[in-house]
Amino acid sequence: MKIAPFFFVLLLIGCQKTKPTDAAPPTAEIIEPQETLEVSANEKIIKTDTVAIYTGETESSTDFILAHLVDQQADKDSIVTVKYRLDFYQNKTKTASSKVAIKSFQKGSEWTASYGLTSETAKNSPFIQINFGYPACGYSHENYLYYLKNSGLQLVHQWSSMSDSGWGNWVEIVNPSTKSDPKSFYCKTVAFLPADEDENMDMGILQHSDSISFELKDNKWKKMSLSAKDKPYFEKKMTFDQFNAAE
Repeated sequence: MKIAPFFFVLLLIGCQKTKPTDAAPPTAEIIEPQETLEVSANEKIIKTDTVAIYTGETESSTDFILAHLVDQQADKDSIVTVKYRLDFYQNKTKTASSKVAIKSFQKGSEWTASYGLTSETAKNSPFIQINFGYPACGYSHENYLYYLKNSGLQLVHQWSSMSDSGWGNWVEIVNPSTKSDPKSFYCKTVAFLPADEDENMDMGILQHSDSISFELKDNKWKKMSLSAKDKPYFEKKMTFDQFNAAE
């Protein structure tokens, strides 16, 4: 099954007069390395999806991912957890593998993948962004940022995102360098949510949280949290049209 391209949301909000809700802590917190499941080549494969990797809108003719469904289990509440083995192919040759577990699986969910931290630095990039979820508004998607270089694979970051008719939450990645293979970058979680207490149904709140820096050390990516976890450090109230005009 070949999956159509997915254009990852990277929104840059211009500097505006804002009210910070909480100052970042004076010292950075080191985050433990991203955990992955153990990979076994002898697992029973239930089904396989072929995931094209895009650079911008161009599909690679030689690079792709085989996403093997190797396990699915439902709990007493019928919530399904699936496990996939991701086999990465470059120049039509398998170079590395990773295994992920996804909770609250929705039937009909699809994989998409693209090169680069940002669309501007996608060409010849060792970074691969992968998205998995049901292709409709209001559904949560799982996102994975991998670094694949010289057959070495690392899951650098993982997050969830959701979009529903212009509202939602996602991770904004910023590469301060113009290079496709930088030695450092950073990201933050962005959310634009309805202001429930406001009578104006078009009013929302823009929030920034979970600011994280990434640095390449000894060929491994290390990350540090620069703000209190899950606590917004920036908020701005604006209308839906104001937010979308700032994209």
